[in-house]
Amino acid sequence: MGYEPLVKQNPLRVLKLTGNDKKMGLIMARAGLGKTALLVQIALDSILRGNRVLHISIGENLDKTKLWYDDMLQVILQECPVAKPHELIDMVRQHRMIMTFKVGAFDRSRLEERLNDLVQQNIFTPDCVVIDGFDFTSTDHAKLADIKNLLESLRVQTWFSATSHRDDPRVSPSGVPAPCHELDDLFETVVLLKSYQDHIQLEILRDNGKKVEENSHLCLDPATMMVKQDS
Repeated sequence: MGYEPLVKQNPLRVLKLTGNDKKMGLIMARAGLGKTALLVQIALDSILRGNRVLHISIGENLDKTKLWYDDMLQVILQECPVAKPHELIDMVRQHRMIMTFKVGAFDRSRLEERLNDLVQQNIFTPDCVVIDGFDFTSTDHAKLADIKNLLESLRVQTWFSATSHRDDPRVSPSGVPAPCHELDDLFETVVLLKSYQDHIQLEILRDNGKKVEENSHLCLDPATMMVKQDS
């Protein structure tokens, strides 16, 4: 689609976002550290590679979610100008659909019903799904596995966000903190955002289902919330 340079320059390539169309990933962080920003960048990377993305926002309104995309696109265009920016903005809108759920109203049956409406009526068939705001404190392994089975049946790549809490010390053997410490086997990739004085580090805890010993050098720029290589 003419945006290969943007894809090649994207530091997110170390997350191996291509290749495994059934992969389910998880972004974890304490509140306010950039989970949504990272999910939007993953979504934009998928769109730039020619895919359609369904962004599911739980407990957030449509306009605020759209604003995340608008803001991230403006930063991308400032850092990597393209010949016709309006065409890029239009293309993103055409390849992205935002679906909202009220808190407590998201489960497998409701998701399946709304996805079937989109796909069977040929309205929108996603290649990638990002789910922001899922309440991991009120789910269990069986319920999340059921959702994963649904998404795998659609052959979509899926990314969740989860909020960790400083006062909860529970952690899985691979380093995944609560409330996902007993659910990490359901995710092929787990990324933890950790705050430092001048940056937010991306620590990859699981990669292709295995614990990571050596980490990538990625961080979020606190000014733009964009992923960059740690200098």
